[in-house]
Amino acid sequence: MLRSIRYGEADRILHLYTPHRGRVGAIAKGVRRARSRFGGRLEPFFRLSIELHEGRGELLTVTGADTIDAHAHLRRDAHALDAAARACDAVSRLFETSEPHPGVFNLLCRKLALLDERVAADGGGGDAARVRSSALAFRLKLLHAAGLAPQLAACASCGEREHLDAFSGAAGGVVCAACEASAFPLGDGARGFMVQALARPLASAPQADADALAQAERAISATLEHHAHLRLMPASGRL
Repeated sequence: MLRSIRYGEADRILHLYTPHRGRVGAIAKGVRRARSRFGGRLEPFFRLSIELHEGRGELLTVTGADTIDAHAHLRRDAHALDAAARACDAVSRLFETSEPHPGVFNLLCRKLALLDERVAADGGGGDAARVRSSALAFRLKLLHAAGLAPQLAACASCGEREHLDAFSGAAGGVVCAACEASAFPLGDGARGFMVQALARPLASAPQADADALAQAERAISATLEHHAHLRLMPASGRL
């Protein structure tokens, strides 16, 4: 579940991301009552097996739910909860339709599981650079799933493969010195981080220094703004 919103005296509106129906909205009736048959199962960041009834309205109705993974450790750490919320927000806004993206569903499940595992292993926390690296790697994989992965191997404007030291959101990737009008600097560290983040599994996200991560985040944001007309909150609150 991506998020939930209180509705009326006892109901909740749920924003769900599913493997076969994309993002859907549903209403859980009476879920806030003390004796609700759903108990505490309909919470953000839970992975659920959920039964939905489709009526005449836009919202589906929740008729049953079983917990697959509650990510119980995740809720012990404020930073992990914040990272989970930012990950869910990115998926919700970038993949806001009912078009199915099973790969995105699996990626989000993996991200939440990794956050939960990190808290279980070391109590959460972790250095800010590592948290930010993981968050940016996740966003790069979302860009790839959306068909918006930036061009990193050659100039996005002319195809030149050398002197790629700038990034253009409008062009959709790195650009060479001859094409860098309206571009911003992107050093080798930032480009190397982005290349490795796209190539490696999410659990093996590469590390980079603060300057490289700042440049990489700017490149991701510029790509989203130019090609998805979308501006997300910063990837990590721990800068």
